[in-house]
Amino acid sequence: MSFKENINTAADRIFEFVKEKQEVSSWQIKINLHLSASVMYMALGQLLAQGKITLEAEGINYQIKIASI
Repeated sequence: MSFKENINTAADRIFEFVKEKQEVSSWQIKINLHLSASVMYMALGQLLAQGKITLEAEGINYQIKIASI
């Protein structure tokens, strides 16, 4: 799997996880989906750029929600 495919797959997995949980922290994503920090943050950036999620800083973590349409 190429690096880009790895990021796309992680983004898909994160999006489904957030949809299921409604709101999660970046730490919950990293631990539950077993992602490296770099892959997780690149995937979150991709989802944010696509307008699929919102991020809000909370200490050293972020709170992630599905973006309102």
